[in-house]
Amino acid sequence: MIEPMLIGIDVGTTAVKAALFDSKGHAVRQFAESYATAHLPPNRVEQHPEDWMRLVRDALALLSDGLAPGQVRAVGLCSHANSHVFVDSDGRPLVPAIIWQDGRAAPEARELDAEIAAEEKIGWWGAPLPIDASHVLSRMAWVKRHHPEIWSATRWVLAPKDYCIYHLTGEIVADPMTSFGILDQDLQPIGRLLDLIPGARERLAPVMPVSTVVGEIRAGLPCAGVPMVVGTMDAWSGLFGTGTLADGEAMYLSGTSEIIGIVSPERNPVPGVIAFPTIEGITMHAGPTQAGGASIAWLGHLLGRSPAELSALAETTDRTRRMPIFLPHLQGERAPLWNIHARASFSGIDSSMGPAEFTIAAMEGVAYSVRLLVESLEGSADREVLLFNAAGGGMASDIWCQIRADILGKPVRRLTNLDAGVLGAAILAGTGAGQFGSIAEAAQSLVRTDCVFEPDPGYSDLYQYRFGKYLELYRSLEEFNATLA
Repeated sequence: MIEPMLIGIDVGTTAVKAALFDSKGHAVRQFAESYATAHLPPNRVEQHPEDWMRLVRDALALLSDGLAPGQVRAVGLCSHANSHVFVDSDGRPLVPAIIWQDGRAAPEARELDAEIAAEEKIGWWGAPLPIDASHVLSRMAWVKRHHPEIWSATRWVLAPKDYCIYHLTGEIVADPMTSFGILDQDLQPIGRLLDLIPGARERLAPVMPVSTVVGEIRAGLPCAGVPMVVGTMDAWSGLFGTGTLADGEAMYLSGTSEIIGIVSPERNPVPGVIAFPTIEGITMHAGPTQAGGASIAWLGHLLGRSPAELSALAETTDRTRRMPIFLPHLQGERAPLWNIHARASFSGIDSSMGPAEFTIAAMEGVAYSVRLLVESLEGSADREVLLFNAAGGGMASDIWCQIRADILGKPVRRLTNLDAGVLGAAILAGTGAGQFGSIAEAAQSLVRTDCVFEPDPGYSDLYQYRFGKYLELYRSLEEFNATLA
């Protein structure tokens, strides 16, 4: 009997990652290849959607090579959220994709946000979330204002995964979680919000459930004829890929940014975090920071060392020594601060410090940003985190995992498949194709544990002190950084 296989794909911020999974969750084959991101002053961050599709096709070809017809039961795909492609009626990009880190639409965001009362936001989203520069309506307003000819030619505004699904299947579709900013808690379009941008409503893709089979991959492409599901944004795909499905469970995804989620049916409006609508019986309270793994990548570029080399430095460094305090706000900050003008900073440097101390400080600074976020999420969910189900490339470093556990004061359970978005996409594919009876059943079969990092109580007082200094440094520089903008 031929063993059934599933393919999961993650169009991430820096790379396309994909894997072929067997029925036990083993990654039989894997694919990973990066693509370029253009960082243009002052706040523009762009990618070329053609690069995504080129690598998605390469991934499908590699993963399916030599398999028996029908052995791949389904394909799932997730992608980074709050990134947008403006396309014409044939699906051709009219401008480079505007990525979630892009802040060009901040003025339009402020104008839109001023039109909406906090009470309306709580009614729509369960929390008074700001309309920020990454919101789809902010991006629409920017294009409409600055490039009216492109706005007129735009037929659809698509998330990266939906752009790829269209070019794979010919179907235009979106999912409720990626579309959250324009849907309410009942997953219905928010007419009052959409009406702020005339023409917005008809340029948004129709929404379907995450595990629905949207169509089959077109003839002439790798995996032609294989069913493809709608999929979802990276955070929700990661939730499924970490098996974080029950009340009180928490996930921690570390990639370019850090994404934290807590499952709870309770809803307590807390500024700066997202209480998503309930799907598949799951209510997630979540938030993304702006620069997690990006902080280490940036530091490594400055020092001429790889992330693995920085991790090795940190492993041999006494963390009780005096360290700089690092604010990881390289391009502003998202949850829970939502401050586009926040900027990174090292403070408390002396001449005894070198690459090892800067590496420890960067790892600690990212963990402090997560600790601040977790405090808000626990309030929103009315749940105390007892353990984090952890994945993402930033979790590959043992010392960084231990630093996180020590700063958060909670165990960090690292999973075998660090590419949780990829695994989550495969979980949705298997569910949609009927290989599993539910998402929970699929996760139970496919999610595997690597090891658990327990917090060291010997660091508790030290990190309580340093976390306080982290907050003090952010507050003292907040106005200064705002004036720089």
